[in-house]
Amino acid sequence: MKKLRRSGRLVDMTNYLLQHPHSLISLTYFSERYQSAKSSISEDLAIIKDIFESQKIGSLLTVAGASGGVKYIPVVNEEEAKGNIEALCKQLADQERLLPGGYLYMMDIIGNPHLMNQVGRLFAAMFSNKKVDVVMTVATKGIPLAYAVGTYLDVPVRIVRRDHQVTEGSIVSINYVSGSTKRMQTMSLAKRSLQPGSNVLIIDDFMKAGGTIRGMMDLLEEFQANVAGIGVLVEAEDVEERLVDEFISITKLSEVDVKEKKIKVETGNFFEKLAEMTEVKQ
Repeated sequence: MKKLRRSGRLVDMTNYLLQHPHSLISLTYFSERYQSAKSSISEDLAIIKDIFESQKIGSLLTVAGASGGVKYIPVVNEEEAKGNIEALCKQLADQERLLPGGYLYMMDIIGNPHLMNQVGRLFAAMFSNKKVDVVMTVATKGIPLAYAVGTYLDVPVRIVRRDHQVTEGSIVSINYVSGSTKRMQTMSLAKRSLQPGSNVLIIDDFMKAGGTIRGMMDLLEEFQANVAGIGVLVEAEDVEERLVDEFISITKLSEVDVKEKKIKVETGNFFEKLAEMTEVKQ
C-alpha cells in the first residue's frame, strides 16, 4: 500500500478494524501497512478509540507486550438497538405471516442480510465478554443468523443437521424429543467439527419449548464441549414447559390468535440481560 496522509490512514484503519472484530492486530502490522512510525499509529488509534466509544460503535482494547496490539470489540448502542428491535417486532406482527400451528413465516427476514447483520451484532456484543470458540446452529433457518454472529465474534460456524451429509465424514448423532410436538427426532454433527473443551454459542431462529436447543446442548456433551450461551431471534411465550432456562431473545411472540389472525410481538429479554451485564461490569 502506498503511503497515505493521516486522513486517509484514519479512514483505512477504521475500515480494517470494523472488518476484523475481536482480532488482535499488532501495531507493527499497521506501521508497515501505512509506512508510519508506531507513535503515529498509536495517536491514530487513540482518535479512533475516542470516536468509537463516544458514538457507541465499539471499544478498542489495547493489549500490551511484544505480542500485543489492538482489538476492536463491538458494543450495543442501546438507543439504536431499541429502534431496530421495535422495527423488527412490527414486521413480525404482520398478520400475513401467520402459519398453521401458530408459527410465523420468517424466511424474508432471515434472508435479509442487513437485518441479520443487525441482530448478529447485538448477539456478538452481548456475548463479547464470554469465551466463545464456535457458533452453532441447526439447519437450515438459523444459518444466516449464525454466520452474522460468527462474523462479529470472528469465530467459525458449525451446523447441526437432521440428515447425514456424506461430505461431512463420520458423525455423532443423538435422539431428542421435540419440546412442542413431543416427537422423537435425530440430529447429528460431524466428528471433526468440534474439539473437546470448545466453548460454543448456540444460535436459533425460533424457540417454542426449546427441544431443539436442548438437543444441541445434549449433543455438545457428546463432544465434551461447553455451552457458552444461547441466543434466540424469536421466543414463543405461551409455553407450558420450557426445556431451556438461560437464553437471550431478541423478540417474543406473546400472542397468536389463528382464528382472528392476530399476532402480538414484543421485545424479548435482550435489554433485561443487557442491564444485568452492565450491573456486573460496574
